[in-house]
Amino acid sequence: MATLTVVNEVQENESLHPLPWRRMVWVTWRQHRAALVGVAAFLGVLAIYVWLAGLHLHQVYGAAIACHPVGSAACRGLVNSFNGTGGFISNGLALQVVPVLVGAFVGAPMLAREMENGTFRYAWTQGFGRWRWAFAKVVGLAGVVTAASAAIGVLFTWYYQPYYAAVNDRMSLTDLSLFAPGLFDLREVTLAAWTLVAFAIGALAGMLIRRVVPAIIATLAAYAGLAFAAGGYLREHYVAPIVTTRLDVFAPAWILSREWTKAGRSVSQSFLSQVLQGGGANLAGKGGVPQAIASWRYLVQHGYTQWTTYQPTNRFWPFQVIEGSWLLVLSVLLMTVTVWLVRRRLD
Repeated sequence: MATLTVVNEVQENESLHPLPWRRMVWVTWRQHRAALVGVAAFLGVLAIYVWLAGLHLHQVYGAAIACHPVGSAACRGLVNSFNGTGGFISNGLALQVVPVLVGAFVGAPMLAREMENGTFRYAWTQGFGRWRWAFAKVVGLAGVVTAASAAIGVLFTWYYQPYYAAVNDRMSLTDLSLFAPGLFDLREVTLAAWTLVAFAIGALAGMLIRRVVPAIIATLAAYAGLAFAAGGYLREHYVAPIVTTRLDVFAPAWILSREWTKAGRSVSQSFLSQVLQGGGANLAGKGGVPQAIASWRYLVQHGYTQWTTYQPTNRFWPFQVIEGSWLLVLSVLLMTVTVWLVRRRLD
């Protein structure tokens, strides 16, 4: 009870003798330096690895694209070498741990550890005030982790340039889209935004749960659910997709669906296979025409229409801005609620 009285008295008079903000920065660093150093070390090692792998990838791509004549055995070998380069980071999934790491091990323990250990009572009596204390921690750490993740995002963008260039040159064996899951949210805009929202989720979870380990688990679950919802449902609806009957729609555009119809009715793939079996020699791809194109022409000649629903490549950066914007708004809302809860807490 005496502690609460002291706290309330300090809060009522905190405007008379406010501590300089730079001191709170030092206190924040002292309290969270282990987590910040750990994240910095991880990001540093990851950046060095991606940079070295990127140098090799750019060299292999440069050699393949400069090789002539294109159809020679040597050039095909260089192209195959490029398509086999990349390792575990080529699909981007292994790099998704960056926001999760920040949210779970920087955001979640930030307030939860103080609440769990009871040291928040002492912190609130230091003449800085509870809301300033929370604001300095939340905003200061959020700015640091967001800036660091944006820098990593720039590195990732540089690393993946050869892959997208190879798709444009039709040199890649994979149909890699600019919007591919696991890659779209690794660019400098979205990676920074996802890291910020992961941190904000962790901060709020720590304030609500007030225990470190449960807060980390809640952060992981909430972030995974949000990422799944964004990638699986929300992203493709940022702008109404284009529907066309053109055949020349391929990656790096985002192909949402392809559907065959006849007389306005959808046709199953099994039925189309039966139709193509009757094509015989007409599907052999005469005159050097690929068999896929010959099959498409055969079906069109017999009254079938292929509808492709897709997002074009020129919407990539607008999609980045849209996703980054709503994640920023959500992050600000979560952090505002966190600071408000700290200010309202009385025990």
